[in-house]
Amino acid sequence: MLKHLTNGKVLAALFVLVFCLTLVYGCFSGQKIVKSAPQLLTDPFLQLPTQSSVRVVWFTEFAGSKHNVAYGDNLQQTAVANTTKLSRTREDHESRVGNQKENGQVYKQPVSRDIWRHEAQVVGLTSGKRVSYRVTSVREDGETVSSKTFTLAPTPTAGTPLKILLTSDHQLKPMVAANLQKVVETVGKVDSVWLAGDTVNIADRASEWFDDNGGGAFFPSLQGRAKFEKDINGIKSSFIGGEIIQHAPMFLSIGNHEVMGRFGKGGSLGDEFNDAFPRSVATNLYGEKSLKDNSYNTDTYEEIFTLPQSQEGGESYYAVSFGDVRLVVLYATNIWRTPRMDAEAKGKFQERDKDLQNPENWGYGQLIFEPIAKGSKQYNWLAQELNSPEFKQAKYKVVMFHHPPHSLGDNIVPAYTEPVQIIERDANGKIKTVRYKYPKKADYLIRDVMPLLEAARVQMVFYGHSHVWNRFQSQSGMHFLETSNVGNTYGAFLSGDQRPVPPGDKKDYAALGDPNGLEAVLPTIAPLLGKDGKPIPYIASNEITAFSIFDTGTGTVSSYRFDTSQPDAKVVKFDEFQLLQLR
Repeated sequence: MLKHLTNGKVLAALFVLVFCLTLVYGCFSGQKIVKSAPQLLTDPFLQLPTQSSVRVVWFTEFAGSKHNVAYGDNLQQTAVANTTKLSRTREDHESRVGNQKENGQVYKQPVSRDIWRHEAQVVGLTSGKRVSYRVTSVREDGETVSSKTFTLAPTPTAGTPLKILLTSDHQLKPMVAANLQKVVETVGKVDSVWLAGDTVNIADRASEWFDDNGGGAFFPSLQGRAKFEKDINGIKSSFIGGEIIQHAPMFLSIGNHEVMGRFGKGGSLGDEFNDAFPRSVATNLYGEKSLKDNSYNTDTYEEIFTLPQSQEGGESYYAVSFGDVRLVVLYATNIWRTPRMDAEAKGKFQERDKDLQNPENWGYGQLIFEPIAKGSKQYNWLAQELNSPEFKQAKYKVVMFHHPPHSLGDNIVPAYTEPVQIIERDANGKIKTVRYKYPKKADYLIRDVMPLLEAARVQMVFYGHSHVWNRFQSQSGMHFLETSNVGNTYGAFLSGDQRPVPPGDKKDYAALGDPNGLEAVLPTIAPLLGKDGKPIPYIASNEITAFSIFDTGTGTVSSYRFDTSQPDAKVVKFDEFQLLQLR
């Protein structure tokens, strides 16, 4: 071939060959292959503060060694981290990570993704004093990587004024990065984050936590490292989230999106997520062995976070004192199923026709993941906690969980109770239909839990799930706050449009309003106006995002909104109420 080339072309070809070999093998002086510098998958974040310590957690995509936290004056003290590998994090054809921006470009099926978690306990801290810290990880080849320097502190003592961010339902929704960026711009550093469930969409999909290429993954948004772009009237606006959890510990409750269903039985991680299966049925079908894999689990959620624990519920429900507040966290969530009632719907109210003869493929309605009815282990624990000295002596008593007890949103219907299965058969015993009812009078939250909270003089119940902002107040003065419209909405149903509910059953399924009888409170400062120009008691918008701040120094809960369609607009405080001592 060379004889057909001119001398100039030969020289050019040789130059290209030498250049390529140099890139692969290094220059003639014997240089080694140039490797990319190691990176942290997340900034560090704070967990489980005590009176003299706090945990520092971060993630990498290499096992490495010598992971540590340098802290204190001139960063002269060191805490060595323990390293564990996440057991179920994967990517699949629906992941948006790396070069995959469309389904199946890289991953054709669920593939394990190796991620390591590092946790160090920083000890010897003094109440009220913040100290600097920085984390460092060493890769297997000896290359090191360090974070920027942040600050930490132990748990605050009673009497310390705090600002606490109340949030939920992030789920990589379009406005979350803007929401969290405006938190920092509006109130500065907060002292803690309370998140009432639904951190991501698919708990086992690693990229949703760490590096979804849409720019709004969970940790980047809460650490000021998001890269979310929104096209507004042809102009791109960028939002980075807020540098929050590097400095402030986070407490969470389990929502339905933290729960994964039957392991490895679907073609995608989304299939697994939607395949939670009742444990009682799974026991009958599969036996006790591998029951968790054949029902549902919160493994990835529990492996990612270090939270307070109760003896009865572990990290799934617990109580913790933080400054003047006793926070009680419950595990109150069920699987979401479609309200559709056509032949193809595996829904809230029925099984699909093609599955009728195969109970292993049934959805079993909106099954509840953890019992909370009167007499259950969680209920008994709650009753005991509400009578504890720590709870009774707290200035502020707050309960957080995911499912709404009062709401104008869609997800409050049907009632929070176990589905009542109704099977109809033909004359030969063949199944014709499988339907589910949810008697409103059996709602566990309203019938069993709320009377306990009222009797214990709880001042605020905080929750999410329906992606709206609205609040309520009971006759005794207990406040109910749903501040979950951080990125999108599924609508509010006060008038006009109605919830999709079974026809002809108004007793159990309310198409409008709060099905549990409270009237939504009109925002006290600057309510939005409806189409008729009158003030409305909610925010249900795909452009306006809301967040709430609990100021324990004044006992007030303030809610703010920001219109992402007007990126230069100011944040508006639209509501405020005070937590009073109830008698």
